[in-house]
Amino acid sequence: MMARVALLLQRPAARIALAIFFSCAGLLHFIFPQQYAGAMPPWLPAHAALVLVSGVCELAGGIGLLVPQLRRAAGIGLLLLCVAVWPANLQMLMSALAADKAMWIVVLLTLRLPLQIPLMLWIWYASRR
Repeated sequence: MMARVALLLQRPAARIALAIFFSCAGLLHFIFPQQYAGAMPPWLPAHAALVLVSGVCELAGGIGLLVPQLRRAAGIGLLLLCVAVWPANLQMLMSALAADKAMWIVVLLTLRLPLQIPLMLWIWYASRR
C-alpha cells in the first residue's frame, strides 16, 4: 500500500520531467534543424518538413502532459512519436558506423536504440491518471 502511494506521489514529478524533456527536444528541432534532417533515413521524403513536424509534436506532447484534459492524448501521441522516430535513431547508428566514427559515439548510439523502451514506459506512466 505504501509503495503504491509513493508511486502515485512520484507521478507528477515524472510528468513534469518528461514535459521538460520533450519540450526542450522539440525546441531543438527549430534551433538545429540541419542536425535532425541529417539523421533521417534517406528513404523518407521532405526531411526539413518532417523535422519541423516532429518538433511541433514533441512540444505539443510535452505541454499536453501538463494539461489534465490533454494528458492521455499527449501520452498516446508521444508513444506514437517514439515509434516514428526510431528509424532516425537507427539511421544515426548506421551513418556513424559507415563514417567510422569514434567507438564511444557508436556505443552511445547503440545504447540509444533499446532506451526507447524505458522512455515509452515513462511516457505511459506519466500520462496515466
